[in-house]
Amino acid sequence: MEKIIFFKYFHRLKSRLAGKHQNEKLTEDELLRSELFSAKQMRQHGKTIAGAHKLNEGLTSNQLLERLTENEKVLFQAREKLTKAVLENRRVTPAEEWFLDNFYLIEEQIRTARRHLPKVYSRELPHLLNGPSANLPRVYDIALEMISHGDGRVDSKTLSLFVSSYQSVTVLKIGELWAIPIMLRLALIENIRRIASRISKDRTNRDLADYWARKMIATVHKDPKNLFLEIADMVRSEPPIAGPFVAEMARQLQGQGPALALPLTWIEQQLSEYGQTIKNFVQMESQQQAADQVSMSNSIVSLRFLGTMNWREFVETMSFVDQVLREDPADIYVKMDFATRDRYRHVIENIAKKSSLSETEVARMAILLARKTSNQKGGQDRTAHVGFYLIDNGLPELERLTKMRFSLFESVARFSRRFPLLIYVGSIFLLTFTAAFLLLAMAYADGLTGWLLAVIWLVALLSTSHLSIALINWVSTLLITPAPLPRMDFSRGIPPEYRTLVAIPTMLLNDKNVGKLIESLEVRFLANRDENLRFALLTDFCDAKTEKMSDDGQLLRLVQKGIESLNEKYADDR
Repeated sequence: MEKIIFFKYFHRLKSRLAGKHQNEKLTEDELLRSELFSAKQMRQHGKTIAGAHKLNEGLTSNQLLERLTENEKVLFQAREKLTKAVLENRRVTPAEEWFLDNFYLIEEQIRTARRHLPKVYSRELPHLLNGPSANLPRVYDIALEMISHGDGRVDSKTLSLFVSSYQSVTVLKIGELWAIPIMLRLALIENIRRIASRISKDRTNRDLADYWARKMIATVHKDPKNLFLEIADMVRSEPPIAGPFVAEMARQLQGQGPALALPLTWIEQQLSEYGQTIKNFVQMESQQQAADQVSMSNSIVSLRFLGTMNWREFVETMSFVDQVLREDPADIYVKMDFATRDRYRHVIENIAKKSSLSETEVARMAILLARKTSNQKGGQDRTAHVGFYLIDNGLPELERLTKMRFSLFESVARFSRRFPLLIYVGSIFLLTFTAAFLLLAMAYADGLTGWLLAVIWLVALLSTSHLSIALINWVSTLLITPAPLPRMDFSRGIPPEYRTLVAIPTMLLNDKNVGKLIESLEVRFLANRDENLRFALLTDFCDAKTEKMSDDGQLLRLVQKGIESLNEKYADDR
């Protein structure tokens, strides 16, 4: 705590001494560096900010993408300035080295952040009404607090602890949990931008000190009498008496003789007005460089961590909705693969957006419906599975109980799903008769009557019907998306209760064909080894004039012998 207060004081003093002379395009915001918290303090802080957050119910602008663009510009400016210093063989600080060596990673993370943060997605997240992060997503403020009290360091244990403590007061939405990695990425880029802005400004002051120091050293060697003129020029230029400037001047001029002690004496007099000395400033500058290095290295290491973290596991562990769905009476939800579980959660998320209930309440209602059916029909009935009320025929009942509100387009789509054949055939007939009627009207307007008009009507019906079918089929492929089937998670092997036989339908043609079938059967077995998975050939003979052919028995014996040979060869795997 004392160290943080010390740095804040030093920063204010440095800015005061620098005054209006720090003419820098790069803006320097306050670093995301607050009091470092222990695990216990981080847990308590999560509860504190959860109680302080108030949500903005109105529409908000998308400030994060604008800020990302601004950060990118500042970071590239800093990179350009620091690269120039390296090319000029100037001494660089550890924080500058970290920044330049890992700039490729920062660029990559900026592109990733821009790709994963569409405008609509950011606006759908709950935004804050109050505090420094007002009108910004709530989860972004959580990321800022995490980084601020960890000095840029993020790890799975601390992150899980912080989010869990926050949710003990206020439950986050599913979308917010999924947004945590992108918000952490944005917050880390923000922190790196602020550090880069500071070290870039310090680089300007350090280069200015280097300019005057070199000039004075050269003057002493060539014409010592003109040293007073050089010092006077420096004083008239009103240099920023800031830490980097003072430290660099002291580094180059101290111990160089009594003549070069004169500019340092002037600097000492300037500092004495604030009760400071060159020694204090050099020490504070050294400590600030060390702190900037730690913050920069922590932020870059954390950016790497974001790419290795198992976010699927994190979201499911933190999600209250997932915890409720795991109470599935049929005990099937926990055995399903991630894509299916995620699909279930998205349905709940969509219902909650269009009703007055929270996501957890919607999930609880789906579980209650499944439990009610389980008590009536038993846990083995398909209606006892919670998925029946999320992606199957039980969904309308859940939507009715939650009083879900539908837009006009959604109402039409729901009606179409209830009567698909009627909508499909009706659309074809409507389009066909409309087009045929228009052609008939054009013919009648041209003066055709009687049987010619009837012929044109029939021809028009035949021609437009084909066109209508093709057009409706094309539109259907655009409007109707295929629904993936729910899947079980067999990534760790097939359980005994789901023992499976894979039957390969094929034809027995000749001896060579049988050999290839046995070989392909072995390849399938080797590629899918599992003690509860079996393979078989579902065979038939070729079409023939008679019921039995002379070589049928031979082919059958050959297949049988080949399969017995495989069973004997891989007996230990059975």
